Amino acid sequence: MSRIAATFARLHAEGRVALMPYLMSGYPERHSALELAPALEAAGADLFELGVPFSDPLADGATIQRAAERALANGIRLPDTIQDVARMRDAGVTAPIVLMGYYNPFLQYGIERLVDDAAQAGVDGLIIPDLPPEEAADMQAACRRAGLDLIMFVAPTTPDERIAEIVQYASGFIYCVSLTGVTGARSDLWQGLPDFLERVRRHTSTPLVVGFGISTADHVRQVGRHAQGAIVASALINAIDAAPAAERIDRAAEFVRGLHAPS
Repeated sequence: MSRIAATFARLHAEGRVALMPYLMSGYPERHSALELAPALEAAGADLFELGVPFSDPLADGATIQRAAERALANGIRLPDTIQDVARMRDAGVTAPIVLMGYYNPFLQYGIERLVDDAAQAGVDGLIIPDLPPEEAADMQAACRRAGLDLIMFVAPTTPDERIAEIVQYASGFIYCVSLTGVTGARSDLWQGLPDFLERVRRHTSTPLVVGFGISTADHVRQVGRHAQGAIVASALINAIDAAPAAERIDRAAEFVRGLHAPS
């Protein structure tokens, strides 16, 4: 059983929804993610999505685009992100870590080299938003060989027959996009989200994790009624942005603890 599967099995037994914060490698400073990850795990993070900075992040809104630009200016590239994971493991982080990156840097690095280096560093899976199922066979085979999960996306606009095709390539969890648009903090969740998740569930028993716009403890609670996990990205980055440099770690941990707040 993979570390991701084991985490979802444990949380299911505990009756809890998985909380998955997003961090950008190299943001806001070169080593910030290395300091943030242990603090957020202690604050209640169950898994991590670690962004690989890229110059053309087509699925991301202004907040994550800005974070990627700063990380690139800090000199972070894909090899540095992989090394960051190894350092997080050395620092005692045990939660699953999934790299979120675009296909161009992965392909340039080399698929076989990528999955081998990532697995050795302690990566548990890959999220590649611009990799369609028609082009995913090589990556899926490489991930399976290396013991990594390949997470695939479905969106509210994805037809049922397309969902049935996509889930055949996925493992670990299915990334369910909560809206039509790019990433970014929102005040309210889409009212059609429960029906969308029910539609996805008819095609797979793999855990469903909702991302894009999840910003508050109430959002996490709402998602937990219909899915197994919630990804919080832009809202967390905004909290980090708003904190004085000396308080970033504490403010980020406080924000994550607040996402577990009871109703």
